Amino acid sequence: MHYNFKKIEEKWQKKWQASHAFRSQADPTRKKYYLLEMFPYPSGKIHMGHVRNYTIGDVASRFKMLQGYNVMHPMGFDAFGQPAENAAIKNKTKPDTWTHKCIKEMETELKRMGFSYDWEREVSTCDSDYYKWNQWIFLKMFERSLAYKKASAVNWCASCQTTLANEEVVDGGCWRCHTQVEQKDLEQWYLKITEYRERLLDDLSRLKEWPQRVLAMQNNWIGKSSGVDIYFHLKDSDKVIPVFTTRVDTIFGATYIVLAPEHPLVKELIKGKPQEKQALEFIDKVAKESKVVRASSDIKKEGVFTGSFAINPVNNEEVPIWIADYVLMEYGTGAIMAVPTHDQRDFLFAKEHGLPMRVVIQPKGSGLKAEDLTQAYEGDGIQVNSGEFDGLSNQEAKTKIAGWMEQKGIGKIQTHWRLRDWLISRQRYWGTPIPIIYCPKCGIVPVPYKDLPVELPKDAPFTGEGGSPLGKVKKFVEVKCPKCKGASRRETDTMATFFDSSWYFLRFCSPKFNDAPFDTQEAKYWMTVDQYIGGIEHAILHLLYSRFFTKFFQDLGMVAFPEPFQRLLTQGMVLKDGEVMSKSKGNIVDPDSMTKDYGADALRLFILFAAPPETELEWDNRGLEGAFKFLNRVWRIQDNLKDKADAQVITALHKTTKKVTQDYGEFKFNTAIASLMELTNAIYQSGADKEVFSRLVITLSPIAPHFCEELWEILGNKESIFKASWPGYDPKLLVEENVELAIQVNGKVRAKIEVPRDIPDDKLKELVLKDEKLAPWLEGKPLKKFIVVPQKLINIVI
Repeated sequence: MHYNFKKIEEKWQKKWQASHAFRSQADPTRKKYYLLEMFPYPSGKIHMGHVRNYTIGDVASRFKMLQGYNVMHPMGFDAFGQPAENAAIKNKTKPDTWTHKCIKEMETELKRMGFSYDWEREVSTCDSDYYKWNQWIFLKMFERSLAYKKASAVNWCASCQTTLANEEVVDGGCWRCHTQVEQKDLEQWYLKITEYRERLLDDLSRLKEWPQRVLAMQNNWIGKSSGVDIYFHLKDSDKVIPVFTTRVDTIFGATYIVLAPEHPLVKELIKGKPQEKQALEFIDKVAKESKVVRASSDIKKEGVFTGSFAINPVNNEEVPIWIADYVLMEYGTGAIMAVPTHDQRDFLFAKEHGLPMRVVIQPKGSGLKAEDLTQAYEGDGIQVNSGEFDGLSNQEAKTKIAGWMEQKGIGKIQTHWRLRDWLISRQRYWGTPIPIIYCPKCGIVPVPYKDLPVELPKDAPFTGEGGSPLGKVKKFVEVKCPKCKGASRRETDTMATFFDSSWYFLRFCSPKFNDAPFDTQEAKYWMTVDQYIGGIEHAILHLLYSRFFTKFFQDLGMVAFPEPFQRLLTQGMVLKDGEVMSKSKGNIVDPDSMTKDYGADALRLFILFAAPPETELEWDNRGLEGAFKFLNRVWRIQDNLKDKADAQVITALHKTTKKVTQDYGEFKFNTAIASLMELTNAIYQSGADKEVFSRLVITLSPIAPHFCEELWEILGNKESIFKASWPGYDPKLLVEENVELAIQVNGKVRAKIEVPRDIPDDKLKELVLKDEKLAPWLEGKPLKKFIVVPQKLINIVI
């Protein structure tokens, strides 16, 4: 007979809500644990990605509760953004109506999964008591010249009718709708994140418990490069083109230079040349391309000769000047020197366009010839064809050539960064209004703090055409200047939604605080976030911006710490039939239907058992059925409890407790579940008493909380299982039995060794090969095979 999961889950969800079971309050006498998953966009339905993310977090949260921590586990909604505005247009409603309807639906589904959220701390970024503080933060940045407006070419999504930050362009498309991104000249608001670039880079070393992949992505995006600005003079002109390189050791091999199509000198270089028409057409073509795609290493590079030449300052050679799509104005000086023999991208471009090549670094003991190369040689070696630097190692030559160039005034040692200031202007309605007023007399005027929040008007027209709806609301736009009281107009752009999510983790510390974005005393207790969980897709966007905001708050004296998240876990995607679940592919599995058929606890168990959290998870209905069957096996144990458990089961219990404790702490939930299944098998073979079963129920409870609460009550306990203490284990019961193994070398027994019965093969091999008794047969001889026959013998073949 199956346990009645529907009745049990409804019962405990009501009890948890009525008793405020997961309410969190600062308590200086207890050790805190702040666990947070990246809050969702309120689409109206949770998907399996949500279920996986939030189940991982919930298990960790409940585990820490049982260990005695004062746990804060909040939830809210990243509620502003383009999709709600589009949905409102499509469904002929208002974005706030649509969003709050979706929030209610998601709240219901999240509660149905049994997640241990403190709903009293819930925040929605679209509520004015939240976005008021977005505006407050913006004004603080404005006061410090960290928020500013400038005209520039920006990424433009024609479908969303709005600008995008560089970080929001993914594979050349809009991160939301995947429409190809274009370039457009506009006046926009920026945040000066570059002011913090050194700290953002240096403090990556503090993040010891972040995935290396995320650290590498942020390091690369910040992109600090040390090198030399080299001064190429235009032929027959006093004008200079500074060219930045990190490979000054290859300067004598530079056979052409390449400018970004947007470079301010380009129009002058091509004017009146036979190449002018072709170059202008190329510039127009590139202007429609995403900078991310242009910089990608796996796309063929295109370019056009300008008809002009420059002088290489180290050897006075004329070199042709090209423009090409792969050179960006934002990086370095917007111009590069090209050394085809020692840079693969330059090599491919030179081959395509028949440009000259010269070898200037020879690998030791080799004689490279430019005409024989099938790819660039990018390694170290000895300088050749490099004037007075011939014979030096190229690493030594880097320093000496750089110093020589500075001395001669033909170059300067410099540092360049890839990171650019953050574009936050969006030409949409459903976002935080930027608190700025434009006065014909006073210029740009910030909205006074006392007038915050600048609220979104409820009656903005929604057609999806013709720019921001805010610009069409007269009573919103027309306003008096706070300084001179003259007729003025409001800014009609709204903030990028990543602004909202760059500090929400601090708002959770005091969500109802009315005097500042957060109560500094509450933040002092709860922060930093001990465990943060979310997708790898936020490695650059959200995580970088959150680090920036935290450092800004540190500079304001509001927090004492430089980093917001102590430990980060990036969970893998949920796949079906080898592909990410999506409506367009028709491979969606609805969590709601799965909980109706099997219950939330079985779904949680399957999600955790199917794969380690960091890896992709392939959906399989049979796995969910298996999880349901396992819970029913555990349920039936209560019917056959003994007065006293066998020693064998008690030993298995203590081994399991140790393993599960370690695995939960390391987020190895799949192996923890495997251990609990093994213990269940042992109980079915030898039986269990009430104490053994109680401990099994406690260790399973973070994964299947409703199920275990019910069993805990059946076992006679009056309080919630999450008021219990996490069980310990007796080290004496963990002592492994030793076994004696015979060691054969080429079929003959040469020694015997005593080892623990469960020693891993790699440790066993290491132990055996260090055994002095085997030295006469193994020393100095290559090992061909190392074969282990478990608990019997080892056969070594040399």
